[in-house]
This record gives sequence, C-alpha cells and structure tokens, in this order.
Amino acid sequence: MPLYVMLTKISPYAVKNLEKLKEIEKEAERLIEENCPSVKWVMNLVVFGPYDYLDIFEAANDEEAAKVAMIIRSFGHATTETWPAIQWKDFKEIIGTIKGVPGGKS
Repeated sequence: MPLYVMLTKISPYAVKNLEKLKEIEKEAERLIEENCPSVKWVMNLVVFGPYDYLDIFEAANDEEAAKVAMIIRSFGHATTETWPAIQWKDFKEIIGTIKGVPGGKS
C-alpha cells in the first residue's frame, strides 16, 4: 500500500489546555477509522522545528491520504503538508528499472 508522510503544525492560539490535544486525537482517530478504513498508521512523532507532528501512514491512494489531511484540518487548529513517500529499498528497485542512467538497466 502507498506510504505517506504528513507534517502538521498546530496554531499557537488553538489549544490553551493541553488535555484538549488528547480529545482532538481521539476524535481524529475515530473520524479517520470511519472515513478511511484502509489507512494504517505506521508512526506518530512529535518534532521540534517548524512543524509539531510528523505522521507516517499507509493509504490506498492519494484521495484517501487527502481525506486524512482534511480530517486533521477540519478541527480548525492545524495546517498540514502530506507527501507520498517510497521506502529506500523500493526506491533502489525503481532505480534499477531506468534505462540509460548509471546504475539502471543497460
């Protein structure tokens, strides 16, 4: 199944009570399970930089990945960037199929 990376930035004005983040998480999980049944979460990370969270998940296609981002955004507290991703082992196989470049097919 295709792999996606989603970066999320929380508005500094959105959550005054940190317990609210737990409630938002539970509701987001429920909506994603209901609306995107094939999505499988691989990893959730808190990051320290321009974004607050990095999520890695599998989805059936770009449309389902877009639904995940829209659900997160629907809470009105976050912006997201969602990117398709390829595991390095799979990328090496793709390289091997390219004709006429070093490391590719002859």
